[in-house]
Amino acid sequence: MSLARRGRSFDRIAVVVLDSVGCGEAPDAEAFGDTGSNTLAHVIEAADPHLPNLAGLGLGRIEGVPALGADSAPRGAYGRMVERSAAKDTMTGHWELMGLISNSDFPTYPNGFPEDLIHEFETAIGRPTLGNRAASGTEIIEELGPEHMTTGAPIVYTSGDSVFQVAAHEDVIPVRELYEICETARSMLAGEHGVGRVIARPFIGAGPGSFQRTSRRHDYAMSPPEPTALDKMVTAGLSTYGIGKIHDIFAGQGLTGWQRTAGNAEGVETTCSAIREGWGELILTNLVEFDSLYGHRNDPHGYAAALEEFDRSLPGLLAALGSRDCLMITADHGCDPTFPGTDHTRECVPLLVAGEGVRPGALGTRASFADLAVTILENFAVESSGPGVAFLDEITD
Repeated sequence: MSLARRGRSFDRIAVVVLDSVGCGEAPDAEAFGDTGSNTLAHVIEAADPHLPNLAGLGLGRIEGVPALGADSAPRGAYGRMVERSAAKDTMTGHWELMGLISNSDFPTYPNGFPEDLIHEFETAIGRPTLGNRAASGTEIIEELGPEHMTTGAPIVYTSGDSVFQVAAHEDVIPVRELYEICETARSMLAGEHGVGRVIARPFIGAGPGSFQRTSRRHDYAMSPPEPTALDKMVTAGLSTYGIGKIHDIFAGQGLTGWQRTAGNAEGVETTCSAIREGWGELILTNLVEFDSLYGHRNDPHGYAAALEEFDRSLPGLLAALGSRDCLMITADHGCDPTFPGTDHTRECVPLLVAGEGVRPGALGTRASFADLAVTILENFAVESSGPGVAFLDEITD
């Protein structure tokens, strides 16, 4: 990476990750059973969302995305990126966006966790458990929620991702105790059973039909095994700020400040405040509801409505930028709500770059999500020996 620049092109870069908004099957999608997946295209086909602001930045010109009536002269730089990591989950996607490629997959448990492991966990927390299988979170809570409320046994389940999830009703197991239970699981799940994330899934409601998961979810992720772009910026004396799930995804590593948010709207609002008030030279935001509320629940119309909501908020994000600020919009994987099953899909992700100092134009197909990390580090003159090819020269004069 060249560091010959005399000064920064941008004083601040805000990266907004639209969780699961993929834009077409990756070259290796067949190996993941995801041939034919395309989150954006299939949502657009199913629900025809109105996305004029994203189109204005060039979204409809990206390979794999249907035409959106984009302006003849897009106001942003646009392209897509291919994941090189050996998984299609939130953590590995975000780690690669920050320059860390995971060459080995975390363990998954399609048939549930080993009985001896569950017994050890039950002994450690002093409670029996329910479930122990791969399942949709909303469905297993509907099914086992009543028994959980009667017995006090937490619901343990997993998915196609490397996750150990523990669900509990807030009136049965207080949220603080649920967090302690998950901290116990995190300490146990290492080595052979070192899952990517342990997730606390609190829920409320009187019974089936009224159960709903709350925003007090908490992820306990494995720490990145090597420094990410966040770490490298902090080491160089620069500030970084994580919004939404970012603190959980990186286990707090490489962040000088952070704030959890309840949903997409709050995430956008907090990002605008972070840009305007200068909370970080790099601001990294995750907007989770595309994935958690609509992708995993096979709801293309809800997904489309969430895209429209973000599109309406985009002018506010752009207005928050100073004359030397830059906004990058991307994703971490796909979760095609029209595709069989409820798991993530192995897809390319869109890349949109905007700001007063950004030169519009096509960025093509990038060979790694890590191109984004290298571009950020080059902008701030921070040395990087990691993977990726910077596109800073392609978006600046």
